[in-house]
Amino acid sequence: MAAAPDPAGLRVLTLNVLAPAWADWPRRRGVVLAGLRDLRPDVVALQEIHLGADHDEAADLLGPGYHLARHPTASEDGTTAVLASRWPFGTVHRVDLDVGGRSGEFGWGGAVVAEVLGPPSIGPLLVVHHKPMFQLGREREREQAAVRTARVVEDLVGERAGPVHVVLLGDLDAAPDSASVRFWTGRQSLEGTSVVYHDAWEAAGDGGPGHTFTPDNPLVRDGDMPLVGPRRIDYVMVRGTDFGPTLAVASCRLAFDEPRDGTWASDHYGVVADLTVPSRAPGDFSPLFLA
Repeated sequence: MAAAPDPAGLRVLTLNVLAPAWADWPRRRGVVLAGLRDLRPDVVALQEIHLGADHDEAADLLGPGYHLARHPTASEDGTTAVLASRWPFGTVHRVDLDVGGRSGEFGWGGAVVAEVLGPPSIGPLLVVHHKPMFQLGREREREQAAVRTARVVEDLVGERAGPVHVVLLGDLDAAPDSASVRFWTGRQSLEGTSVVYHDAWEAAGDGGPGHTFTPDNPLVRDGDMPLVGPRRIDYVMVRGTDFGPTLAVASCRLAFDEPRDGTWASDHYGVVADLTVPSRAPGDFSPLFLA
């Protein structure tokens, strides 16, 4: 049983559930359902979730306690991504990540930038659920998609008075040393744009590689990418100011990274992080330091 979330903080989870058409979804569904009940996340990003004419898999998994913001596109079979929150949404912006070139090869990419109306302990914040294309040779398109989503966020942050908490999460389909992730984490600029988001795994992971897509998982070994080495491609990040992230990462760990009763939830492991509001905003000197 996972520890309960901090009532004064924010627990966020991202999980690519592997489309229900694959790998005995009825059994896997039970594992995902049990894990969600154990973790009790406040904000959830689900990828490869199915949205049909008569059935909404995200609503079914999460239950009535969540508000849902669906991605702007879905594949022909109904595969899409969904952002969910225990707290209501304010304004929701959907970002088309068809950036031209080869991006049309991926049918359900996109991003959602949603205002989450959190409790007074956290206040309103922006949550970004970003899902670029997955194909290994498409880093250029992932770069362009990252810049497009980041610019939407920066415009929204610029319209608000005072500090704004922004949390980015999702299956970014790129390793930490890729250009698109280096862009998100402030290690390089792209297209004349520069941002900085702080990787929750780097801040508070267990010190290991944190691989979320690995042949150690039999659903990867038996899937359509069995020869690809282990990678960390699923992330939780917190946007930073000039002086650091606006939310502290109290913990970050993998989720759904072990079978339950012999059944694996997905070919991806999830990432769950507990975030808290620091007692002192980045950029403020400590009174003890000034004394």
